[in-house]
Amino acid sequence: MLRLLLVSTSLLGLSAPAAAAEEVATNTADATGYHAAPSVDIVVTAPYQRDRADLLSGVAVLQGEELTRSLRPTIGETLARTPGVSATSFGPNASRPVLRGLAGERVRVLTDGIGSIDVSNTSVDHAVAINPLLADRIEVLRGPAALLYGSAAIGGVVNVLDKRIPRAVPDEPFHADVIAGFGSAATERSVSGAVDVPVSRTIVVHADGSYLKSDDLRIGGPVLSRPLRAEALASDAAGLSTDEVDFGANARLRGRLPNSASETWTAGVGAAIVTDTGNFGLSYSHYDSLYGVPVRFATAPGQEQEAPRLDLKQNRIDARAEVKTGGGFLDTIRARFGYANYRHFELEEDGAIGTAFYNKGLEGRVEFVQTQRGVWKGASGVQYLARDFNVVGDEAFLPRNQTEQIGLFTLQQFDFGRFKAEAGGRFEHSALEAQAGVDQPQFLRGKRTFDAWSVSGGASYGLSDMWRLGVNLSRTERAPSAEELFANGPHAGTEAFEIGDPDFAKERAYGVEAVLRGRGDGYTFEASAYHNWFSNFIYDDRTGAIEDGLPVFQARQADARYYGFEVQGSLDLARIGDTVVTADGLADYVHANIRSVGPAPRIPPLRLLGGLGAEGRKLGGRVEVEWNDRQDRTAAFETETGSFTLVNASLNIRPWGDERPLSFIVSANNIFDVNARRHASFAKDFAPLAGRDIRVTARASF
Repeated sequence: MLRLLLVSTSLLGLSAPAAAAEEVATNTADATGYHAAPSVDIVVTAPYQRDRADLLSGVAVLQGEELTRSLRPTIGETLARTPGVSATSFGPNASRPVLRGLAGERVRVLTDGIGSIDVSNTSVDHAVAINPLLADRIEVLRGPAALLYGSAAIGGVVNVLDKRIPRAVPDEPFHADVIAGFGSAATERSVSGAVDVPVSRTIVVHADGSYLKSDDLRIGGPVLSRPLRAEALASDAAGLSTDEVDFGANARLRGRLPNSASETWTAGVGAAIVTDTGNFGLSYSHYDSLYGVPVRFATAPGQEQEAPRLDLKQNRIDARAEVKTGGGFLDTIRARFGYANYRHFELEEDGAIGTAFYNKGLEGRVEFVQTQRGVWKGASGVQYLARDFNVVGDEAFLPRNQTEQIGLFTLQQFDFGRFKAEAGGRFEHSALEAQAGVDQPQFLRGKRTFDAWSVSGGASYGLSDMWRLGVNLSRTERAPSAEELFANGPHAGTEAFEIGDPDFAKERAYGVEAVLRGRGDGYTFEASAYHNWFSNFIYDDRTGAIEDGLPVFQARQADARYYGFEVQGSLDLARIGDTVVTADGLADYVHANIRSVGPAPRIPPLRLLGGLGAEGRKLGGRVEVEWNDRQDRTAAFETETGSFTLVNASLNIRPWGDERPLSFIVSANNIFDVNARRHASFAKDFAPLAGRDIRVTARASF
């Protein structure tokens, strides 16, 4: 690992930073980068800024007051009202985004263009080590540009942008951002702050921190879903309850989600040199969280019933650099690097460590942005990733393993005015090696290597100055992860016995997507429809067997087909003085089927969301209704999920208008206290969503 760290560090020294996010602000001593957010019509998750209208796939941007109103303790729940996005919702503390029905290994969660370097992709009960409280902007991207960040981004990319490595030097003695909030459903108390201080005209230092504490989540009804309550009551009626497990009591649980309290704090420091010809910055951060995992209450004899808590820590170093070449074939060279030492302990009810997860990882990328020549613009680069992952304890379901990947990628664009075209490609070599312990099956020992080739291309045509229609085609390949290859054992967090397959082949997908975007005086519209055909699609199959008191989930491969659509739009209805009244809405749907098997597991149903808002200089408000359809297309041993409707309202108060950026947001979520369950959640039968939740958030930037 030390050798890999030295290699990546030397690569970083060649040039400078990456994730295109440095273009969010100017590279001069200008406070604009601190007091004005970039437009939502500009997407920065690419080698260079791009107009949203030109992208050939669905995209979402969350920032400003919309981000503040949506903030939750997890990335998944923060993005859950975004088109095409659901969440794993494994309780209020571990929720990862689900993009178009794809999750886990097929969705990359990034911080400023580099992976979160945690184990959230390993299991749904593992939290993402990124704090939304410190985010300035979150972008969700699918399609050709997502391939720049790895074959694991076959479902898409979620990129969280912050200021831990500053991108500009403020022209004031210091700049500070503070946010504090309270949520009633979990008695959630949170505060975060960041400060940037210019040391000179070109040097700026940064410090940030956050703290969040919550109690057990209040829910709008029973803990267990109707099928599980019926099973528990039947077990109790048959006289099967014992001193250890009271099935009748489990069936009657309601109002609170046991073992869902949490406490999380973070701290970080950074510094950067910013000039007209480039910049270089470093940062260090610490993430510390202790949270409970919702109990999978036993409903029949032989089932385990545990209440584990996770004690999570991550120490991380990041670097970013950029140099402008001054002309020639290349315009800019950027680099980005991250290294993290992560561990978490799964704690028994008495506080003893049951299973320990250790993960050391690094990721680095160098991007070469070409000088625009007439209609031609593009960027190419190299990406390196290494991971050393080990699980220790009685429930070590995965042998120690190492993953090493190197990828080469390019994205080329051609702009002929009304007609635009782009093509992208990625080659990725992956090597995965496992060392089975003495008490683990020896067939898990071994090394697999994969060469994955992915290509995409598309074109768009301007129907008018404000409307554009685009189509993209893609062929992608993904190497199986170590978890999919080598898992074999019980996992207390998910209360499942997980089994992989070391003989898996590469996963392949062919996709087509059409996108229509338009905007005009007082309206916006965006729609996308997609169809993906998978071969060797990896999925987890609940077999019906029980081992070590846990249901067995076997990883398998088969052909699969995913298709669906997303539509969103807004319309200004009226203008009263400085107040604009706007209606907006979205709809999304995904249909997924595994050949010769049936519906894929945990696919979100049709969703409709509509809102009515009014925004003025000092005051704004919004009322929205979200309806989720019933999901009765279920996999084997998967229960149906009933439809539900959530009604939310919020009030934004800016006492001094935009001149002094202080704002308060008061929101009421799930006003009618509905007992809602998200079908994409592994835990939906024993962990409902939050009940009525009154939230108050204050945000200041000065």
